[in-house]
Amino acid sequence: MEQTTLGANQVDLADWRLLLGALRSRFEAGSFAAAAAFVAVAGRVAEEHGHSPDVDLRAEHVGFALRTRAAGGVTERDVRLAERISLLAADHGLTPRPERLQALELALDTPVVRTVGGFWAAVLTGETAGEDAGGDVVDPPAELPQAGFDRLWLQSTDSTAPDRQRFHLDVTVPPEEADRRVAAAIEAGGHLVDDTHAPAFVVVADPDGNNACICTELGRD
Repeated sequence: MEQTTLGANQVDLADWRLLLGALRSRFEAGSFAAAAAFVAVAGRVAEEHGHSPDVDLRAEHVGFALRTRAAGGVTERDVRLAERISLLAADHGLTPRPERLQALELALDTPVVRTVGGFWAAVLTGETAGEDAGGDVVDPPAELPQAGFDRLWLQSTDSTAPDRQRFHLDVTVPPEEADRRVAAAIEAGGHLVDDTHAPAFVVVADPDGNNACICTELGRD
């Protein structure tokens, strides 16, 4: 059965945010034992739903990422499981911290996308997303940490200047966090480069002129 994927404007969950094609949450548990016990309970519920969330278990918190891989994004199936997990978290005394969520992408500016894509796929994960996705380097087995790396995407540029910036970070955060993150970057000595594409992304630069993008899932249609 075909499943319709949902956009950021179609998901309204207090504890979850749609970041880079997945519903993500973070719950603080206070101890590793409590976090591990909650993962076990949530795992049984996920099994009842016939679903397998990605789980990031840390010393005092646990993170979940939900996506329907066959559909290529988030569906109502993921929303229903997210709601169940939130109820379980409340019952177990865990604290949702959606404002702490973020997903990191690396972006490589290059005039020769097809030439360099295979190299970085071999170095990082061995797989690319295919020509229809621009040859981005992806991590489908999720072998790299959930909070650390989502993909290396290749951004075409016509600049061949030897001093151009080639790599920059794309940090995707909940929409309500983006303005605070931009303000903090400027307060720390950076400056605003371009906000004409907000809320999809805002470009900021450090004191040396190195760019980074603060991104959300909004405004990408």
